[in-house]
Amino acid sequence: MSTQPESPGRTGSRAGRIARSTVSAVLITLTCVLVPVSLITVWVHDIALDTDRYVSTVAPLATDPAIEAAAVRRITQAADVRVDGTEVTSDIAAWMQSQGLPPKAGVAIRSLGPQLDSAIDQTVTKVATRFVGSDRFEKIWTRANRRAHSAVVHALTGQGRGAVGVGGGTVTLDVGTAVDQVRQDLVDAGLSPAAKIPDVDRQLVLFQSDQLKKIRSGAHLLDVVGNWLPVLTALLGAIGVLLARRRRRALVTTALCAAAACLVIAVVLVVARRYYLDHLPAQVQSPAAAAAVFDTLLRFLRVSLRTTMVLGVVVALGAYLSGAGRLPRALRGAADRTADSAARWSGGHGVRTGRTGTWVEAHRRWLTIGVLLVVALVFALWNHPTVLTVLLLVIVLLVALAVLALLAADGRNGEPAEHTAEP
Repeated sequence: MSTQPESPGRTGSRAGRIARSTVSAVLITLTCVLVPVSLITVWVHDIALDTDRYVSTVAPLATDPAIEAAAVRRITQAADVRVDGTEVTSDIAAWMQSQGLPPKAGVAIRSLGPQLDSAIDQTVTKVATRFVGSDRFEKIWTRANRRAHSAVVHALTGQGRGAVGVGGGTVTLDVGTAVDQVRQDLVDAGLSPAAKIPDVDRQLVLFQSDQLKKIRSGAHLLDVVGNWLPVLTALLGAIGVLLARRRRRALVTTALCAAAACLVIAVVLVVARRYYLDHLPAQVQSPAAAAAVFDTLLRFLRVSLRTTMVLGVVVALGAYLSGAGRLPRALRGAADRTADSAARWSGGHGVRTGRTGTWVEAHRRWLTIGVLLVVALVFALWNHPTVLTVLLLVIVLLVALAVLALLAADGRNGEPAEHTAEP
């Protein structure tokens, strides 16, 4: 029994299907890898270039207990360089002698210098604590960062100036303005030697890493592609799904794999944070402040990762429930029966949609697609969506689909009753 050779057309068609499936698989895989990378580029780009976003990111640091404690400690150290008990008692003794105090009393006052060291330190610490905890420190912090909102990109790329500085792999917090304010408060309180507090070495080391140079190079590249990589990733994913033979299954796979990739990055961030805090170099003066800065700068990236994970699960679930499986068909059938029951009940009470329901029933598929596109567009245009944004849009989508289902059910159940009443 001889076998007939395959026709050239059939062979070409099979080869085309294999090529499309291969390209689809490659694009979907690339999309899943690029989704978390795109989130990182958006985080770098927006934090660096959006002034309001940057200020809202770093503003909580001004009231963070760890930052406040580290600032108070560093300001006190700066003040202690030139203000000590011996100098203060000498000034007091000289002044009192000029007012006619006996020399023996001056000697006695000078002997109190060592005992006054602790009292002076406590006074400086008290004034510094009061200043750091006041609104003045918050206003100085916010104003300085608004004027130089490139501080975070400076921390990542080494470019620009701001309250947060980078040099030699070290991230520092400039407490110079705070030192100036505390110095003036001490002078106003009558401690005149505080005017001699020096203007040097007023940097608080928050972060130190030998790999910072490599991080800055990568951050600069991410900042350059920040505007285009998310769009490119979405296009690659859409093309990959459209080229797939089973598009619904491809969409489910893409959504779940993208969510899984974001989960991996989130776990990596947790591990990296723990590793860094467990291996802090000696240059970091406050581990708690380092943790606060780490968490603050990465807060929006973590929010974006969680949002994308929830969105991926929602999209995958929606695509699955719209399929031809037994469970999806059963759920859709139950929803339609519920809508029909509601339509018959409303019809029995004189509530009819007339031609509107009939028209919705005839165009329900396209109306559903339109609602999905509108919701997707709103999400795409939403400025920095969160998990709450996704849940809110899901609720809006479900309400819109429920309204369409009720209108379509009234169109199905209302027409026969109208024809029966005509004769």
